[in-house]
Amino acid sequence: MITIRRLDENDVPVLTLLAAEDSEFDIDVRGEPMEASDPTEAPDRARAREYLANPTVLFWISLDGKIVTGFLQCLVLPIRTGRGREVLLYEIGVRKQYRRQGVGRALMMHMESWMRANDIDEMWVAADNPGAEHFYKACGYARTPSGYFQPVYMSRELDGEHADR
Repeated sequence: MITIRRLDENDVPVLTLLAAEDSEFDIDVRGEPMEASDPTEAPDRARAREYLANPTVLFWISLDGKIVTGFLQCLVLPIRTGRGREVLLYEIGVRKQYRRQGVGRALMMHMESWMRANDIDEMWVAADNPGAEHFYKACGYARTPSGYFQPVYMSRELDGEHADR
């Protein structure tokens, strides 16, 4: 029996667990396998607590008893048009042995139920691989029409430029 619950500021150990077991939730075709010497960094406790307390952060986990079977992380974004808010689905992951059992779909349905209850009617996600695109299509999502601008995702890490807290 899978249950789903939203994390709050007291769930920092769950984020630590997810960092330690990150490869169990990632897809196999992501690229080079993660080196044992380069694991996902565990969250700083104070920052993780602040993150989970942020009302714009939506982070749900699915559980089979005490085993975390999946997670869904999204953000409520303020926008200047329409109803003024939309949801960005940032990441979803299902533990390898629980895939193809409805865990991901249950997490998506839970997110959509939350959106309806909170009067948010638009969600978007960057499907970064064919499997993800297939999954989202199976959940009722469609590709953005080709006439729309398709973004190129770019990033920059400020090495040594960040202010210490």
